[in-house]
Amino acid sequence: MMFRMTTVAAVLAALPWASVAQELKTLEEVTVTADKISPLGARTTPAAQLAPQRGATSDSARLLQDLPGLSLYGAGGVSSLPAIHGLADDRLRIQVDGMDLVAACPNHMNSALSYIDPTRVGSITVFAGITPVSVGGDSLGGTIAVNSAPPEFAQSAETVTARGTLGTFYRSNGKASGLNAGATYIGQNLSLTYSGASAKASNYRAGADFKTAGPGTAGGPWLAGNEVASSNYTTENHDLGLALRQGPHLLQLNVGTQHLPFEGFPNQRMDMTGNNSTQLNLRYTGQFDWGKLIARAYGQNTEHFMNMGPDRFSYGLLGMPMNTSAKTRGALLQADTVLSERDIVKAGLESQTYSLYDWWPQAGGVMGPRTFWNVDYGTRDRLGAFAEWEAQWNPQWLSLIGLRSETVKSDAGPVQGYNAQAIWATDAAAFNAQNRQRSDHNLDFTALARYTPEDSRSFELGLARKTHSPNLYQRYPWSTQPMATLMNNFVGDGNGYVGNPNLKPEVAHTLSASGDWHATDPSQWGFKATGYVTWVQDFIDAQRCAIGQCGGAANLSATRGFVNLQYVNQSARLHGLDLSGHLQLSSSLKGSGVLSFVNGSNQTTGDNLHNIMPVNTKLALQHSLGAWTSTAEVQLVAAKTRVSQVRNEVPTAGYSLFNLRSSYETKQLRLDLGIENLFNRFYVLPLGGAYLGQGASMTSLGIPWGGVVPGMGRSVNVALNLRF
Repeated sequence: MMFRMTTVAAVLAALPWASVAQELKTLEEVTVTADKISPLGARTTPAAQLAPQRGATSDSARLLQDLPGLSLYGAGGVSSLPAIHGLADDRLRIQVDGMDLVAACPNHMNSALSYIDPTRVGSITVFAGITPVSVGGDSLGGTIAVNSAPPEFAQSAETVTARGTLGTFYRSNGKASGLNAGATYIGQNLSLTYSGASAKASNYRAGADFKTAGPGTAGGPWLAGNEVASSNYTTENHDLGLALRQGPHLLQLNVGTQHLPFEGFPNQRMDMTGNNSTQLNLRYTGQFDWGKLIARAYGQNTEHFMNMGPDRFSYGLLGMPMNTSAKTRGALLQADTVLSERDIVKAGLESQTYSLYDWWPQAGGVMGPRTFWNVDYGTRDRLGAFAEWEAQWNPQWLSLIGLRSETVKSDAGPVQGYNAQAIWATDAAAFNAQNRQRSDHNLDFTALARYTPEDSRSFELGLARKTHSPNLYQRYPWSTQPMATLMNNFVGDGNGYVGNPNLKPEVAHTLSASGDWHATDPSQWGFKATGYVTWVQDFIDAQRCAIGQCGGAANLSATRGFVNLQYVNQSARLHGLDLSGHLQLSSSLKGSGVLSFVNGSNQTTGDNLHNIMPVNTKLALQHSLGAWTSTAEVQLVAAKTRVSQVRNEVPTAGYSLFNLRSSYETKQLRLDLGIENLFNRFYVLPLGGAYLGQGASMTSLGIPWGGVVPGMGRSVNVALNLRF
């Protein structure tokens, strides 16, 4: 499927603008508002609330970190992986301007949110837990929708104008710096936009009170001088946008590119030595007397490269290139129909096709002479349909019921090893002899009811069945040779993984209850609480690998060290509680806080689930004085003691961090100042993964087990953005 500007021009020309002009004037005031039901677990963060965080990060996923129930898996400096209620990565639906982007890497280095710079994010909406089927699909934990700013239009021909932005930042820890620029032409029916951003950073440093040994630390000499190796990065993103408006009809076209020359990954055995991507996103929204029509088509081409970065080469290792090429194509057609003042019905069709090539060229005369094919012509195609009914029965009661059906088909071609020796040939022959095509027929269901006895109180009860099919890296990596298994790992635990073509889709059943209490003026005070429990049938966990060259009895019984694993379907349960609140203490002082708790267990083995965030809270005081807004914040995280035994997951200690931020804003400029980790506290990230940033790429060459990636020490941050 090829996208060309000539195709877009033909579509525009074919639209009967003149013939319907009068009708459009009539329909211009017909508007279908947002859903009557937005689940209490759904949070929309507008641009104004995101602005203070942009100067402190180049990782768009970190804009989510203040939301209850949200946590982040550690990865590279711009590629953290969000988790909702203990379910992360592919178990979430993550959209960027409506595009479902897929990680094309055995380590999931090029995550969906890495393709949009924080300076371009206009708003974020998170559906945690109970997710309407119209925004869900092929996911378990919820949906994260990240959107750039909507197009702007002039009120009349006399008010046509142009605007520009220019910004820069510097962060002392890691000497991170960057530039961003934007330009917008605002016409009466035409809007043109450009945005570009670049960022780079050296390795960051951990806190000063570094400890030299023991579980949950960084492993003594492997953290020389507090420097966290393989944490540097350089990235560049650009986007061009065109928007046309005719009455209540809006047509948008965006073309985006990413050039990422390098990104280190301290919890992986490889670094990203290049990621080049192009995205095209065409979407239409139209208001009619019967409701709203939404159509979208998008595509992405990605070329991805991995190898050992300079922190690993310093140990005299030869390079080991690993390359990936992928194409994603998607489309959506959705109609939101207003049946009455009480009822809205949504119905739609969605499709996505995805193809993946993952090959490892011969390496320095050591691995070869052939190319190793990890996944050759892997495909994963989705086709889904959904229907959803929202009803407001009376001022107190609202309901939502939705049903979604999807078919997910996956396949992969035959493979080969570096050479014809048995070390590769035996596994390759066994894999090639299998029927590798799989078809999953998935069914999702959501039912939700809200009771609002008065304006200051709302209560909600929801039930959902959600389904997620295995990704290509769970089904098709075939080699049991330890070197190859260690390269297939997208959870950052340092272990090796073997695929399983016979995996079944995961099916999650979630029960959630929420309450919302607030003042008549919600800005004065408010409190929200959500409790949930999720049972997952055929949960994709891991078991010690007992086939081929996985390591024999030692691999099966080891309680320390890195191990080889194979994906397997088991059963799991997760339950937890999210709390959040705010209180206006005075006209200039506001307090806020969030607390999250989640517990996850494997019901088949009795083990704990991997990478579950311990109970944590964040408390903040915000003071306003004229154009200045200042915040003092404390983050408290408990020790992680419930760990996955099958993965030899390492416990982590609890910690507390203090942060200070202040911003000054006028119509022309915004200045952000901040000190993160004020007391330069040393700590390790509970979801940071195994520290592999220095030394050899294989366990046999010396990477020590027992280290966890440390968090960042004190950083003084400044960001300046101008508007003209």
